[in-house]
Amino acid sequence: MKNNSTNPGDDLQAIRDIMERSSRFLSLSGLSGIFAGACALAGAAIAWLFILDSGNIRYDEYWHSAGVTHSFSMRNYLILDALLVLAAALLGAAYFSRRKAMKAGTNLWTVSTKRLILHLTIPLFTGGIFILILAYRGNIELVVPAMLIFYGLALVNAGKFTFGEIHYLGLTQIGLGILAAIFTGYGLIFWTAGFGLMHIIYGAVMYLRYERVEDIET
Repeated sequence: MKNNSTNPGDDLQAIRDIMERSSRFLSLSGLSGIFAGACALAGAAIAWLFILDSGNIRYDEYWHSAGVTHSFSMRNYLILDALLVLAAALLGAAYFSRRKAMKAGTNLWTVSTKRLILHLTIPLFTGGIFILILAYRGNIELVVPAMLIFYGLALVNAGKFTFGEIHYLGLTQIGLGILAAIFTGYGLIFWTAGFGLMHIIYGAVMYLRYERVEDIET
């Protein structure tokens, strides 16, 4: 008599895989991290070479535009630079995630996607308000540390809904933010390391671990 039974271990693994796909956002692409990091490096280079061109400008000097004769203040140039970096990073994340979902034949906008965005947005929105308060009160030296810390908290908060690497990326950002709060004269360096280099490193790790084989096969 033929035995049609299957291995219970295989069945349990299949069930785990199905549950993981339904509860976690797995369309996040490592290429989006690399792209976001590259955008941050470009933004930092623009800030350093074209905005802070003296090479050693204090926060209060460029924030309040002391000695600047341009009609557009240093502060506005820096804000515009940061907003352009953010917009490019978000567009890149959307593009590469959609590309990965299409290759896998899955839907990008799912319940897990909504949960990820919600848990990511709450700390970011809170941090944005806090940063505006810091700027309004003139505590400019704490703006970069607050950016890194609240961004890290957002990643840690959202990490349980996607790949585990995001959780550790968040912890790294928090650590850099704390260091930036201690060494306030090196804000741009910590900003570049956190939003630039760390994104590229973690994006490359995620791509090599989860996507490279699929891209080779296709």
